[in-house]
Amino acid sequence: MNLRDLVYGLYARRVEGRLDHAQVPKHIGVILDGNRRWAKASGGTAAEGHQAGAEKISELLSWCAETDVEVVTLWMLSTDNFDRPEEELRPLLGIIENTVRNLAADGRWRVHHVGTMDLLPARTQSVLKEAEQSTDGIDGILVNVAVGYGGRQEIADAVRSLLNEHAAKGTTFEELAEIVDTDMIASHLYTRGQPDPDLVIRTSGEQRLSGFMLWQSAHSEYYFCEVFWPAFRKVDFLRALRDYAARHRRYGS
Repeated sequence: MNLRDLVYGLYARRVEGRLDHAQVPKHIGVILDGNRRWAKASGGTAAEGHQAGAEKISELLSWCAETDVEVVTLWMLSTDNFDRPEEELRPLLGIIENTVRNLAADGRWRVHHVGTMDLLPARTQSVLKEAEQSTDGIDGILVNVAVGYGGRQEIADAVRSLLNEHAAKGTTFEELAEIVDTDMIASHLYTRGQPDPDLVIRTSGEQRLSGFMLWQSAHSEYYFCEVFWPAFRKVDFLRALRDYAARHRRYGS
């Protein structure tokens, strides 16, 4: 171990030792940003960057398990990503499939897909469904894998699902207009039944949500980290938790 690693380890333990577990967020959303830029800076390919980012996920979940986090939502592929060239999208989907398989095989996480299945290739759909079914009974961190996800699309899908449900019941539009409220729409989101994210972390220095959990993050705290996702360290994670714990949440007031 070199001096830099030693100093880093000591600092990380110091931050962790001062962390108040009573103030830890129960649901953390993470925008895994910066894979391609990390690869470019390292002289690698986009696929190598995505693979390095995928390997970081298991570390993050282990850190979450150590700090009593209950739900983690990982934005792995947005609806906008389908505009990328086929030569980049194909290996990215393969990396995501392998990552989801590994999460399911780990035995500690309960995997749940959030996103639009219809946009995904049949093989990717199958991997996501199998991972969700095989981990359904696991009593561990609930890991939402956001694949083919877009915040606007989620809200549109929720409204469509709500309309279809009430159409099947014979509810008229006039009757539905009288009773529809935010709770009814929320009950049709991809994350229905889950707590909203307390904290949203975005790596790579970008300071925007880009459509991530638009409905659920209305009262979330945001933490923007300068490092690219593959370079995200435990100390960066602990700093985000420390920053969250120091804030006074006013829930929109």
